[in-house]
Amino acid sequence: KVTALTAGAGYAEQVAVDEGSVMPLPEGIGLAEAAALPETTLTVWHNVMQRGGLQSGERFLVHGGSSGIGATAIQLAKARGAWVACTVGTAEKASFCSKLGADLVINYREDDFVACLREATKKQGVDVILDMVGGDYVGRNYRAAAPDGRIVQIAFLEGSKTEVDFVQLMIKRLTHTGSTLRARSLGFKAALCREVEREVWPLVTSKAYRPSLDRILPLAEAAEAHRLLAKGSICGKIVLKVEE
Repeated sequence: KVTALTAGAGYAEQVAVDEGSVMPLPEGIGLAEAAALPETTLTVWHNVMQRGGLQSGERFLVHGGSSGIGATAIQLAKARGAWVACTVGTAEKASFCSKLGADLVINYREDDFVACLREATKKQGVDVILDMVGGDYVGRNYRAAAPDGRIVQIAFLEGSKTEVDFVQLMIKRLTHTGSTLRARSLGFKAALCREVEREVWPLVTSKAYRPSLDRILPLAEAAEAHRLLAKGSICGKIVLKVEE
C-alpha cells in the first residue's frame, strides 16, 4: 500500500504518478489518513524545515493554524522542538490548535497577532513564519519577526499586492522567501519524498504527528467538500473516498 504526491487530477479512481513521488504507508496508519499526508507534509517540510531552517528551541508562527497546512505545521514544529504560535478565526479552531500542541493561539478577529507575539516573546519576536495570507500580513509579519527571522510565503489568500515598509526587513536582517511545490521538477519531488520518508514517517508511526481529518466524504460529494472549505468551518483536512 502506498500514498503519493500527484501533479493535480487527484479526484479519480486511478491516477498516474512518477515513481519518485510514491511513498509507502507509514506503519500504523490507514488509507484515508495516508491520503491526507503527502501534499501538506511535503509542503510544510520543504518550506518550514528546508527553506525556513526551523531549529529546536526557536519560535515559530503559522497563520491559519486550523487548516490542513496549519495542523501539519504545528505538529512538525513541535516535534522539531520549537515554541509554536498560530492564528485562527474562531474559538473552536483555537481549541483544535491547542490540542495539537500550539503554545500560543491568537484569534485574529479579537487580537492583534503582532502585539500578542511581542508580549509572549518579551519583544524578541518569532524566528520562522509560515504565511499563506499575504496582503497586509506581509508588513505585520516583518514587525512580528525576530532579528534574522525567516518568513516563508506559500499563498496569498488576501492578495499578492500590498504596501510594505521594508525598513524592518533591513534593520532585522530578515529573509522573505516563498515557493510552490507543484511546478518543481520530478527529481526535486523525489528527493523531498525520500527525506520525508526518513524524517517524518517515524513521527507518524510514533504518533508524534498524525494527519488531522475533519471528515471523509464520498468522491461524488467533492462539490460539497469545496463548499465546506469555502465556508471556513473545517479543522484539518477533508478526504474524498472512492467507493469500493
